[in-house]
Amino acid sequence: MRVVIQRVKSASVSTSNGYNRSIKKGLLVLVGIEHADDQTDVEWLVGKISGLRIFDDDNGVMNLSVQAVNGEVLVVSQFTLHASTKRGNRPSYIKAAPPEFSIPLYERFVKEMARSLGKPVPTGVFGANMEVSLINDGPVTIIIDSKQRE
Repeated sequence: MRVVIQRVKSASVSTSNGYNRSIKKGLLVLVGIEHADDQTDVEWLVGKISGLRIFDDDNGVMNLSVQAVNGEVLVVSQFTLHASTKRGNRPSYIKAAPPEFSIPLYERFVKEMARSLGKPVPTGVFGANMEVSLINDGPVTIIIDSKQRE
């Protein structure tokens, strides 16, 4: 699994049919799932994201997690995170898992994140064309790949 985490002052996701979810202070997490991903990737990433110390403490040092600041998390699926641009100018998405594989893992990720935070986690609509808006705080943007646990 590959995620892009953005520390935000606010974020929202909407679709043309009126679906709209938003958060205030917290994290916008874009999630891409590949064929090799499984439950261990979900558990590792949820633990990493919920404990990631990227919010300022009283001294202005990034020392607090989203849990510590009682922040929110908005999760949006994004298969394009597994784009390969190795050949030519048109990205290939062959590494991205198909919906029948990725939807259950995505739903598990959202459920585990909600459990970890102790609160509901709003999401985008899997596979839909969405508009995502955010006010990035910092900006702080971090990319994590569960297959490259750096």
